[in-house]
Amino acid sequence: MKSPDSLLAEARHLLNTVFGYPDFRGPQADIITHVASGGHALVLMPTGGGKSLCYQIPALLRPGVGIVVSPLIALMQDQVDQLRELGIAAAFLNSTLDQAAAREVERAFLSGELQLLYVAPERLTTSRFLGL
Repeated sequence: MKSPDSLLAEARHLLNTVFGYPDFRGPQADIITHVASGGHALVLMPTGGGKSLCYQIPALLRPGVGIVVSPLIALMQDQVDQLRELGIAAAFLNSTLDQAAAREVERAFLSGELQLLYVAPERLTTSRFLGL
């Protein structure tokens, strides 16, 4: 496991080079370091407070795919669009996808092509998703 200082340095590098921000705000650095090192967190911040970075950056620092559970379809679409513009392999699974599109996302997930996958809560609990 990497040291907290090493994780923080990598997180700052991603923040700057990928997301274009000069530094973390408020408790973001502590939260990101904690989550990236395997910890759990309940993060309450106001709208625009930078919550998304608190799970996006740890997902990029850790191996595998980060799964984000969100009931907000519009938020999923916006975040996936923004992440793709930044060169991050992201997708979502929700009721807006037809069967062919959902299967393509599932294929990308299973083949390890994704870094972040946004999933609606009702999709997360289906036997099909749990079988992935």
